[in-house]
Amino acid sequence: MNAPVPRTQDLSEGMLGVALLHIERGDLTSARDTLRQAVASGVSAGGNASLFHGAPALEFVLGRAGHADNAVRDVVDSVVAARLEAARRRQASGALPRLAEFDLIRGLTGLAALLLTRADPPPLLDQVLAHLVSLTQPVDVGGRALPGWWSMDGPGHEEIPGGHGNNGVAHGIAGPLALLSLAARHGVQVPGQRDAIEVFARWLDRYGCRNWITLGELTTADPPEPMPARPSWCYGQLGIARAQQLAALALNDPARQHSAENTVMSVLTDPACLSRITDATLCHGWAGLLAIARAMAGDSPAPKRFSPLIDDLTERLAADLDRLPKPGFMEGRVGAHLALGGTNTTGWTRALLIT
Repeated sequence: MNAPVPRTQDLSEGMLGVALLHIERGDLTSARDTLRQAVASGVSAGGNASLFHGAPALEFVLGRAGHADNAVRDVVDSVVAARLEAARRRQASGALPRLAEFDLIRGLTGLAALLLTRADPPPLLDQVLAHLVSLTQPVDVGGRALPGWWSMDGPGHEEIPGGHGNNGVAHGIAGPLALLSLAARHGVQVPGQRDAIEVFARWLDRYGCRNWITLGELTTADPPEPMPARPSWCYGQLGIARAQQLAALALNDPARQHSAENTVMSVLTDPACLSRITDATLCHGWAGLLAIARAMAGDSPAPKRFSPLIDDLTERLAADLDRLPKPGFMEGRVGAHLALGGTNTTGWTRALLIT
């Protein structure tokens, strides 16, 4: 049997994630050694390049140490420009997008999140934001108007009959919502951005109780019933609640902010919800919940009410961390250690669009 190929240039599960932990801890010697291993076999600038893989992932990690140079940025800009042009061609054809066009993990939302971390965000960022804003325009499919982010494929590239509206932060519309809201917070605005934030936020008001919405659920008069699910970062109530809190801050909407924060309080004090969390990961476990709770407390007018929840999540994460079989950032020990450490000196949480 052939040995698996190491995912060295991968932020999600590879050596780039390990380097990120070293940088956050201030161990630049170990970070350099790890980065050499990560790029030893080259770095992708092709169709699979994203915030979590290849040249953009490398720039994100180097940027956390303040060492991303113009050569790396130029390569990333070419990746972004190519992906944006492909998205424009798709849109001009009248076809629906695939999730990988616009999502955080593989698509333009993640690439824009990276551009936003630069000290001087390039004009290319405005173009990507404008494309994400354009997803609020309905697409006519067989005489039926569907949301511009409606997709026929699922997160695992599987075809979904009739398509779906994905609601998660990792692969769905909560990601663009968080990005547009954070961009506004950093003073980066494009025409229609505020309206798009409102459109995405209202969609999640109605449909955010599900990981995704099918065509049948879209056409019913009543909103769907909530489906029991783990309240994770990637898909779940906490990831969506943070996106809604960020939207509220961008829109200056205290009622929306209060609702988002109350959702987190309710979920994190509900034993039934917490019982659905089964590991310590950032993606769907205790580490992700802890990182979100800290971020939400930092933006809340009443941060102290989060303190008992943060203490509880810290204990749960510490108890489960050593059981993680993987070493990586999103689904392994690196991400869990980053969350448990409680620091965000490098801005590593910006990869999750929670800050």
